[in-house]
Amino acid sequence: MKNQLLILLFMTLICPACKQAIKEEPPQPGTFGYDKEFILKHDSSAVILGKSDAQVLVSAKYQAKVFTSTATGDTGRSFGWIHYKAFYGPIDPYMNAYGGENRFWLGPEGGPFSLFFEKGKDQKFDNWHTPPAYDSEAWELVFKDSTHAVLAKDMQLKNFAGSEFKLRVTRKISLLDTRQIERFLPVQVTGSIKAVGYRTENTVTNTGPTEWNKTTGMPCTWILDMFPPSDQTTIVIPFKSGDGSPATTNYFGEIPADRLKAKDSVLYFKADGKQRGKLGVHPARAKSVAGSYDAGNHVLTIILYDVAPLSKYLNQEWRTDKDPFSGDAMNAYNDGPLADGKQMGPFYELESVSSPHFLPLGHSATHWHSVFHFIGNEMDLDYISKKVLGVSIEEIKKAL
Repeated sequence: MKNQLLILLFMTLICPACKQAIKEEPPQPGTFGYDKEFILKHDSSAVILGKSDAQVLVSAKYQAKVFTSTATGDTGRSFGWIHYKAFYGPIDPYMNAYGGENRFWLGPEGGPFSLFFEKGKDQKFDNWHTPPAYDSEAWELVFKDSTHAVLAKDMQLKNFAGSEFKLRVTRKISLLDTRQIERFLPVQVTGSIKAVGYRTENTVTNTGPTEWNKTTGMPCTWILDMFPPSDQTTIVIPFKSGDGSPATTNYFGEIPADRLKAKDSVLYFKADGKQRGKLGVHPARAKSVAGSYDAGNHVLTIILYDVAPLSKYLNQEWRTDKDPFSGDAMNAYNDGPLADGKQMGPFYELESVSSPHFLPLGHSATHWHSVFHFIGNEMDLDYISKKVLGVSIEEIKKAL
């Protein structure tokens, strides 16, 4: 052993070719290290929460996004979807889809109080524009330490009704340790399981000039999580029992029966990134929890979010002939090719929406949304899935 160490020392000191040969391999695509290196090239001020296995990557330059996370360090799987091509070229006038496994938007997207369409314009794609304040403009990094980042943005927005809004948005992103994960879900992180979890606290404050009401319209907080799809990934959404359908399933045309099934108060939705479809769960039927399972990579993802079951949520559809307060509290989206064959992704999304922000001047509203990833053997993952989602890993795998 001593001779081997001496040889290695000799090689690194006097043999440049040998020194180059023993350098570490560059990060591989799909790993957290690869995505961290990529984001830091475009935003040198990006924040890394955590220093060991569990890490979260946050960017103020790119609208306070959590771009990705890992449960197993730099060489471990990167859980977020990043649209690498979007970082090059000019600003897109419609949407700058940088990706990210947790991003902040404000709704509603469509309807009489839409923030994405100008007053008097038809609500169709040519007139659809994501407000720059949460699409392309940088945010302020207010505070950071090893496990927390606080980011903020002052915004001025105008909706389809012609109302003007001034607001300040603050996002606090907190990396959770094992004990906190176990308390929030609640589960025990044991056996083969490696986990990462974080909580986002999203606060909107009305900074003037008027109160937000049913005449002016009002925004709602909209959190969207983008993840890489696969042929073996299934979205899992538990829902409360009740009359009628628990979900809106025709946002982009009715989702085919072989891609969406309801069984024993659980929705199963295929997340392969091959056919565009979106569903929404009504606030009275939403359970504050959803998730997905990637059977090929043994990744169980869970989200927790706020729901106000007695509130009426803003409708996000691109239409003005429907009750603006008939919307959904939670959405899931599977990407796929458009009619012309073009595709942004592939990716899939788990989303949560807040109730409408009826805010007097100077008042605030907060929406919480948490993300957890677990990786390990299926026996240990099965315990977490049953405990949190109410179904076994085997049930998820056989659902579609």
